[in-house]
Amino acid sequence: MSDIATEVRRRRTFAIISHPDAGKTTLTEKLLLFSGAIQIAGSVKARKAARHATSDWMEIEKQRGISVASSVMQMEYRDCVINLLDTPGHQDFSEDTYRVLTAVDAALMVIDAANGVEPQTRRLLQVCRARNTPILTFVNKMDREVQEPLALMDEIERELGMAVVPFTWPVGMGKRFHGVMDLREQRMRVFSPGADRHHDADEMLQGLDHPAYAERFGAEWQHAKHDIELVQHAAPAFDEAQFLDGHQTPMFFGSAINNFGVKEVLDALVDLAPPPSPRRAMQREVQPEEPKFSGVVFKIQANMDPAHRDRIAFVRVASGHFERGMRLKVVRSGKELRPNTVVSFLSQRRELLDEAFAGDIIGIPNHGVLQLGDTLTEGEALQYTGLPFFAPEMFRSVEVADPLRTKQLKAGLTQLGEEGAIQVFRPVAGSVLLLGAVGQLQFEVVAHRLEHEYGCKARVTGSRFQIARWVTCDPADGGEKELQRFIDTNAHRVAYDAVDAPTLLVEYAPELRAIEANWPKIKFHTMREHAGLVFHKASD
Repeated sequence: MSDIATEVRRRRTFAIISHPDAGKTTLTEKLLLFSGAIQIAGSVKARKAARHATSDWMEIEKQRGISVASSVMQMEYRDCVINLLDTPGHQDFSEDTYRVLTAVDAALMVIDAANGVEPQTRRLLQVCRARNTPILTFVNKMDREVQEPLALMDEIERELGMAVVPFTWPVGMGKRFHGVMDLREQRMRVFSPGADRHHDADEMLQGLDHPAYAERFGAEWQHAKHDIELVQHAAPAFDEAQFLDGHQTPMFFGSAINNFGVKEVLDALVDLAPPPSPRRAMQREVQPEEPKFSGVVFKIQANMDPAHRDRIAFVRVASGHFERGMRLKVVRSGKELRPNTVVSFLSQRRELLDEAFAGDIIGIPNHGVLQLGDTLTEGEALQYTGLPFFAPEMFRSVEVADPLRTKQLKAGLTQLGEEGAIQVFRPVAGSVLLLGAVGQLQFEVVAHRLEHEYGCKARVTGSRFQIARWVTCDPADGGEKELQRFIDTNAHRVAYDAVDAPTLLVEYAPELRAIEANWPKIKFHTMREHAGLVFHKASD
């Protein structure tokens, strides 16, 4: 058997996060290109071309040129195994991103140099900060007319509440973008545009004050030199402990579309990002080097291969050594699995996997046995926490256009609900299913997938409901009996979700307040964690 501790130390597992259109998926492609994982990068913008971003595999993503599902890619670089998770940038899919962030040890934040810190970036950073996730920052699109680097640095510090430590610094911008200075290595990488150019072809100039700089780069060099002297005196020194606690972020500049500044980021991920750390279960803290395997399902994706109607559970290995064919226990249900077709990913492409270690992301094909939040072990009763489901903010009724396709509709919605793409509710009274989402785009994606993946055209119409709360009752207050009385009394506004958790649906906030006052023993929750039903109160 391989030395587990040695293998764990080789792992780097991180997510790429950003506001839409900051260039996140393009940067993902270029990281794969630089690591040698792929030989040719597809342009996200080239929607009509045969090529699309490797990480955007879903048909609707190819049509729109956006990411609406998280994808996983594994690659090797400098003797490290890198598990890279590309997340949806669109805020309507922030739940998927939130769950992905529970499975990583670090995050790479991409910022559009023209737009600076944008709303979705702030929201994702709050998630990272809550988990003390270390963050590296890549300021993209320096080949365009953008904000001044010092202004961007100040904005990141002010808006995100983190100290910024520049590791590289740009010389010029837009048409006068000449390259980036590596402040640690004290050398300049000279910029020349070209999407298919590799970093080996870049011209390198040694020293922070090379005689050729002033002559070749003129006013842009003088401006950059002044900024570099300023940040070297004013910016804090890099502090590994501060970085690992999420209080300090190394900053890099570049142009992902031109393959520029990407190698510095990839090297920093290997040098700075932490290997897998201990993970908290409800029973105890689990160390990654422990000999026994454990893992948690943080994502389920249906129809990655539409021809086979497959469903893949994405599992973050939390401890130990996974071997194909080993006996695994699904702690929630007590069922046993012996997965023989476990896969690793390069987006849609998969490879059969013989072994994996803490930090790796593995895919287990299954048909409804695994749910989001499930813990897998070699027998120990562990339950990992922290996988969130939020109360939806928008609701729609859904019916099938062709009654003969009712079975396909229910099967499709069941799978999409278990996947977490949308929340599906079965009303206690009435047969029309309800969809709950964070944003409108989720409904559009679900309708598209129902038609193209499950062969049923759905009518998605308005719903009177606007607010949802999961409901529970403590055993001391009457437990299941009191909860059932509440459900029976409010049958016209109670529904069950994908894991049969009862949910109150109301039209207006005053209506919710009145129900809360009338039922003091019932607890109302805005969030639940995984299928184990760890709930959080509305005030949490």
